Amino acid sequence: MIKQLYFTACFLFCVSNIIAGNNTAIFNSNTSLLRIGKQIEILEDVNNQFNDNTILVAKGFYKSNKEIPVFSSPNINAWLRFSLSNQTPENNLYLYIDYFNLSYITIYKEVNGKLIKIYFNGNAVKRSEDSSPGYLLNLRLSSNTSASYYIHIESFHPVIFDSYIGNYQLILGQTEKGLFTVSVYFGVLLVIFLYNLFLFFATADKNYLLYILYIFFLGLAQFSLAGYSFKFFWPSHPFINYWAVPVASAATTLCAVLFSVQFLRTKYYTPLLHKLLLATIFINIISIIASFLKINSISYAIIGINFPAVGILAISAAISIIFKGYRPALYYAISWILLLSGLIIFTLRNYNVLPANSFTNYILYLGSAIEAVLLSIALADRINILKKEKEESQAEALKQARENEKLVNEQNILLEEKVTLRTKELQVANNQLSETLTNLKDTQTQLVDAEKMASLGQLTAGIAHEINNPINFVKSNITPLRLDVKDLLEVLNAYDELHSFNENHNGYKQKLNAIAELKEDIDIAYVQKEISSLIAGIEEGAERTAEIVKGLRTFSRIDEAALKTVNVHEGILSTIVLLKNNIPYYVKLVKDFQAEGNIECFPGKLNQVFMNILTNAIQAITAKPEKTDEEEVTIKTRDIDNNHIEVSIKDSGMGMTEDVKHRIFEPFFTTKEVGEGTGLGMAIVFKIIQKHNGKINIISAPGEGSEFVITLPHRYEGLD
Repeated sequence: MIKQLYFTACFLFCVSNIIAGNNTAIFNSNTSLLRIGKQIEILEDVNNQFNDNTILVAKGFYKSNKEIPVFSSPNINAWLRFSLSNQTPENNLYLYIDYFNLSYITIYKEVNGKLIKIYFNGNAVKRSEDSSPGYLLNLRLSSNTSASYYIHIESFHPVIFDSYIGNYQLILGQTEKGLFTVSVYFGVLLVIFLYNLFLFFATADKNYLLYILYIFFLGLAQFSLAGYSFKFFWPSHPFINYWAVPVASAATTLCAVLFSVQFLRTKYYTPLLHKLLLATIFINIISIIASFLKINSISYAIIGINFPAVGILAISAAISIIFKGYRPALYYAISWILLLSGLIIFTLRNYNVLPANSFTNYILYLGSAIEAVLLSIALADRINILKKEKEESQAEALKQARENEKLVNEQNILLEEKVTLRTKELQVANNQLSETLTNLKDTQTQLVDAEKMASLGQLTAGIAHEINNPINFVKSNITPLRLDVKDLLEVLNAYDELHSFNENHNGYKQKLNAIAELKEDIDIAYVQKEISSLIAGIEEGAERTAEIVKGLRTFSRIDEAALKTVNVHEGILSTIVLLKNNIPYYVKLVKDFQAEGNIECFPGKLNQVFMNILTNAIQAITAKPEKTDEEEVTIKTRDIDNNHIEVSIKDSGMGMTEDVKHRIFEPFFTTKEVGEGTGLGMAIVFKIIQKHNGKINIISAPGEGSEFVITLPHRYEGLD
């Protein structure tokens, strides 16, 4: 029984030692680093329920069994623990985590059953100046001692937890190796970028612009992933790291697609693949938007699927185009195959399918660098092809030019004959056109004259009627005035005969008595009164005639070709005088002159505007089927903004439809019966207003009358 208990205890001791040996990382060499991935135990804290006080008793840790634990999804919250035994004389061992894209990392050391925080860092917090972009800390483990450590990881990005244990010199050597590799890589990208930037400015080729954008974002994505962007570009702004990698990666893929469709001419060679590649552009844009909306889980998921899909589509398009004879596609296909191969090898290393070594660690840098070089070579080859095609095209053009020159020489004689014949035909046609133009000018003159004659006829009728009244009045007064003068002359002659008699002569008194009887028969007092009345009537008729003539002179403005300052109200009043005979008795004329009235214009032409609009207003009223005693034409003037005068002529006529309003200023458009109007009146009005740099607006609706609002500048600013 005692022996059985002894063997059982020994067995349990051995098993515990084996387990402890598997869980404890033993560092016993000062010449090589110890990767501790397989000794790490992991607890994913999905619900964020553990802290540094409760994690010691937490259950659910599992061994990674991988040299490089990988957390492929973002939004990570995990606890890692490992035990370390220092079996070297070194009193200071360092932990180096060769991965930058960790948002927060907190490291604790277990001391006497409690966790002591010994390190806090991450790319979401402002970092102190470090020699490398990774995370390096002193584990504070003395020689020949052991300790347990807990690492709390929180990250908005996928995590590749590549960690090493070693002394400071070994860690420094590892970081220097990485720095050298990254420096060479970015040196290559920088040279390619500057070289192709120079070629872009030299050639202005769109392909070079897209390519240098691709190189820029590729370098930015790798630089950000490695941590150097944060170290050198935005050390005081850690929040940028949330977007830097996903946005730069999506932008790289987007530029790669744009470059591919432009460089490979996929729209021409492979239309279906062209559409599929364009579809990935929108997917990349969604990835960028998701990252800016702080949904990196979606952004990284899209990048993980979209970039390989773009690579496969681009390689497929390039291979298809190679068989169609486009040689630069060969370099393109090789470059993308190498890049995807490097990405596959790097991914297999992360999942421990392939061993972690210098080749697998830096294969992604190597693949992308070679891809950039091959794409640059492809662009250069494309230039050579274009140059060769241009030379061949020039040679062909020269050959064709010589053949054309020969053909031209052979055709010259025939062409000269045809030119001579054609010239004669053109001369005949020119003569016909000149004749047609003359006829058109004559027709235009006749139409304008017809409009003038129509207005003149209307004007003449009004003038004749207006002048006829006072003239008839004068004429009717002349006959009685002549008779009265005759009677007066008879009396005067009788008095002249009286001078031949002596006062003492017997016939003298008889003659006086005869003169008295004559004066009584004539009724000399009445004759005197009648003569005064007749002369007053003649004087009134003469004044009325003079007023009409003055109005006619004001309206016609014999000097209308001269620009002068006149009063608008005088022109309106003179127009009313001439139209008075055409205004029906039931139409009331309302004048509301509020403006000062003086403007610089061509008076005769402006009076023609008033004549045409007032005539139309009167005709619109007389054409109404039913008329009232309140029909009126209102003329208003007012000054506006100190620089213009506004003249409004409003009637209570039939009004206009929208179609008539839009067409009223068209030449030859009229609503009157055939033969009643030329359709040029309102066209001439519009031309005159335009000549004065004015405006004319119409406010009208059927049954509501029409209002013409004319706006004219006080100072003439029109075109001659």
